[in-house]
Amino acid sequence: MTLQARLTLWSMLVMASIVTIVSLSDLASAVNRQFDSALEHGQEILKFVPTLVSKEAKFVKAANGVSTIEHSPVLDRMLSHLAVSSHNVDQIVVSDPSGRVVADSYASLLDQPYTPRADFTAFVNGQPWWRKYWALYHTRDPFEISAIQRDPETNAETDVIHVILLPSAIRTMVAPILHQHAWVAIFSVVFAVLAAFVFAIIAFHPLGKLGKMLDMVAGGQYELQQVSSGNTPDEFGIVASKVSMLGQQLRGAQTEFSDLKGNFERLLGEMEDAVLIFGRDRRLIAAAGGVESYLDRPRVELVGLTVSDVFPPGTSMGLLLSQSMQIGRPIQNRAVPLNLEKDGGGHLRIALVSVEFLADSGMLIRMRDPEATRQIGKQLQTADRLSAISRLTSGVAHEVKNPLNAILMHVELAKLKLAHGDYDVTPQMDVLTSEILRLDRVVKTFLDFTRPVQLNLVETDLHDFVEELADLARPQASASNITLEVESPKQPVTITIDPDLFKQAVLNIVVNAIEAMPEGGTLRFSATARGDQAELRISDSGPGIPDDVRDKIYNLYFTTKEKGSGIGLSMTFRIVQLHDGTIDFESEPGHGTTFVMKLPVTLSTDLAQAV
Repeated sequence: MTLQARLTLWSMLVMASIVTIVSLSDLASAVNRQFDSALEHGQEILKFVPTLVSKEAKFVKAANGVSTIEHSPVLDRMLSHLAVSSHNVDQIVVSDPSGRVVADSYASLLDQPYTPRADFTAFVNGQPWWRKYWALYHTRDPFEISAIQRDPETNAETDVIHVILLPSAIRTMVAPILHQHAWVAIFSVVFAVLAAFVFAIIAFHPLGKLGKMLDMVAGGQYELQQVSSGNTPDEFGIVASKVSMLGQQLRGAQTEFSDLKGNFERLLGEMEDAVLIFGRDRRLIAAAGGVESYLDRPRVELVGLTVSDVFPPGTSMGLLLSQSMQIGRPIQNRAVPLNLEKDGGGHLRIALVSVEFLADSGMLIRMRDPEATRQIGKQLQTADRLSAISRLTSGVAHEVKNPLNAILMHVELAKLKLAHGDYDVTPQMDVLTSEILRLDRVVKTFLDFTRPVQLNLVETDLHDFVEELADLARPQASASNITLEVESPKQPVTITIDPDLFKQAVLNIVVNAIEAMPEGGTLRFSATARGDQAELRISDSGPGIPDDVRDKIYNLYFTTKEKGSGIGLSMTFRIVQLHDGTIDFESEPGHGTTFVMKLPVTLSTDLAQAV
């Protein structure tokens, strides 16, 4: 079913449903109104009967002192006239307290026990409209409306008045009205369905045009007529225009594909590798590349031949292909000798053969020259080495930046002191000297990154080392509005490190932490001793490390910064390992990162001798 047909059908169903619901609601209202009218009419008659009884009947007292009425033919005739004048009421009966009929509009139940009927008031007020409608046509048992009369002096029951109604009598009155509503509902539904059908045909007619245009495009007919939609184009006109434009683009794409196909075929022809494609029946359907150089036969002669015709079973190549086809296992770069016959003689050539089985049960065979493959491999290795050297050289700037920043900060501090008449710049000069020496070490380290680093190990107090790190980081942290917190061990803790090299490792982390808090934050140094290990923690309040890069941060050249080199943390990792230590980190997105470096604690000389 087409989209237009589905939309038309749904429009008709929706419209029919709406009109049906409205019509049923109107019919239900009409049924309820008619039954309410019948109930109201019966209650009015019920109120009028006591007046007739008091006027035409005589009351006598029984032995028990209760007043009852005597039978009166005049009362029966008046009750009969009253029932006949009412269209809904079938019979009016008056019974005494014992249930004996003492007055009857038909005089058929006199002196007989009265049998109660269903309460019409409860039925009208308690049943839904469709049960009332069902009762009009399928219920024969009568209903009644009753009222008890009492003696005003003794308040004792004197008689019971019963107004009996037949559903058939009510049907006679209300049927024409209900039928009129039913026919209006039917005509409304039919008209609504027809109107929805006509509207859908008019509204969705452009979809048929779009469908034909799409069928033409699918069939390869790309020359479509441009749809003119006037000064105020609607949505269908816009879509049709775009479909027409799509047809033009597909026609251009088809032309480009033909050109690309020709270029691809020329490219295959210029390949040094030989590519042969065999169909399901194991006959050659395509041959490209250097097939002629490998097989010494024109490719035109090869098309249509079977695998055994191209590669005889007695040859090494034929045996290899036969085994591969039997077990259905592909082959990758297998060195196979090719016996080529030429001018009655023969010569041997080695080829790297790969066999792949296609999804349609075909087979692809590729033959490559191993010497050419080795040459390409050597060229790729050379290119990789040159690329690594180039990236390593460019990464020197990353590590040189740290001591240069420290030098710049302390030069500025020295200038400020001198400008204020303070000529004691010895601390700044000491830092400059230290950082220049460290800069020299950094450059030398990067020039020989792959060779072992010569460590100048010195026993260093962990407290002094942390304080020196804080002094170096404080100027840059202050400039970035970052609060620096330092917690050093209270007891002396000695570690054996290369101070300059390990300082470089820690400052790589510090600089990353400062750059991660451009709006300010908190940078914390914490050093403790746990047994035979010293622990140095550097924490920041930055955004944390994303989960998808946690396994890569120590990889050489991996970086998430736009201008980063990806060398800093790899150098830090290497330096910590050179000191027989470990490095790890804890990070939670939005709650900062903490790097933890653990180093062995150096025992004092006296303690070592004691041990």
